[in-house]
Formats: sequence, structure tokens, C-alpha cells
Amino acid sequence: QVQLVESGGGLVQAGNSLRLSCTASGRTFSSYAMAWFRQAPGKEREFVATITWRYFTYYADSVKGRFTISRDNAENTVYLQMNSLKPEDTAVYYCTTGRTSYDDSYRVLASDYDYWGQGTQVTVSS
Repeated sequence: QVQLVESGGGLVQAGNSLRLSCTASGRTFSSYAMAWFRQAPGKEREFVATITWRYFTYYADSVKGRFTISRDNAENTVYLQMNSLKPEDTAVYYCTTGRTSYDDSYRVLASDYDYWGQGTQVTVSS
């Protein structure tokens, strides 16, 4: 059974940083892209960042230069370092895994991913 467990969310003031973690089990994740999405109240889930199995990264324009995605395959863990946080970054953050192994494309649609974590709340106060 595939499971993804996120952690690291919380309440921070604007301008501060947080690091999210997502630990996976039940699959050899080194062969798959990993990604972070987020969903704010009343809004659709949106793409934040992805890292391919080759460690190539791609970001949404709204977070580029502030967020960094990374992975540790030995620990089956993906991270999202979030710096210079803004109130508009407030959302529930979800990690997810790609559907296709050894995929070199940058996938930004939620439908391109299959397994999802339960989410972790990030709240940025002004």
C-alpha cells in the first residue's frame, strides 16, 4: 500500500521560512517524479513544484526564486523549502507522485499524479 505523509506545516509571519517534508512508502519512488501542490480555501488545487527522477526541477511562477524542491531517494523523502513566505502562500500543501516511471516531462496537472498525502496546513500572517 502506497502512503505519503507530509509534515512541517505551521503558522509563520510573512517573510519567514518553512520546510515541508513528505515521506513515502510502498513504492520505489526513485523512479518517479514527485511534486507539491497546494489548495487555498475556495480555490482549486494548484501546482507548486516538481522534481523528476533525474532531479530536474520546475516551479510555478508564483513561487519561483522563493521555493526549492529537493529529494532524498535513500530516505524516500521529498522536501519543499519555502522562503520569503507571503500571505498568499497560505494553503494546504500536498505531496504527490507521478503516474509514470522514468518520465522526463514536467507535469503540472493534478491528473498527472496518482498517490497523494493527506496535506499539511501552511498559514502565513501579514
